[in-house]
Amino acid sequence: MLSDNLVTNEIKNAAGAEVEFQHYEHLTGRGRIFAKKGESPSYPHRLTIKHSETGTGVKLRRRSAIRFDETSLSQVDSVTPITDSVYVVVDSAVGHHTTSAKLTDLIANLMSFLASTGATTTILYDGTGNGAVVLRDGSL
Repeated sequence: MLSDNLVTNEIKNAAGAEVEFQHYEHLTGRGRIFAKKGESPSYPHRLTIKHSETGTGVKLRRRSAIRFDETSLSQVDSVTPITDSVYVVVDSAVGHHTTSAKLTDLIANLMSFLASTGATTTILYDGTGNGAVVLRDGSL
C-alpha cells in the first residue's frame, strides 16, 4: 500500500531530483490520484493509479495502470495550456498465475529498456535510455 505522501524519492524528475506527490482523490473501485506538492491549480501535475478486474477463477484478468499527466503552457505560443501524459499498463491473466514471477520479469524488461542504453546497469532518469528515446522522439 502506498503512503498518502510520496516524499522519499519514490518519484524523480529527469535530473534525478525527488518530486513530491500527495494523495489527492480516491477513485471509484480501486484507484487513487496523487497531486504534485506545490502545483499551481491551473497547471496540475498528477499521478493516477487504477486497477480493474474482469472474469473469475482461471479467467480472471487484471488491468493495472500508472499514469502521469502534466498541464503546462505551450512552448509555441505561451498562452495555450497543454497536457502531456505518459503511462504504463499491465494486462495480466492473473487467474492462470500462481506467482508474480512472470510479471516481475516483464516489468524488469520494460524498466531496463526505458532507463538504460544496455551498456551499463545504471538507471538513466534523463530520457536517454533506448526505450525512452523511442517514446519521446517517435523513432524505431
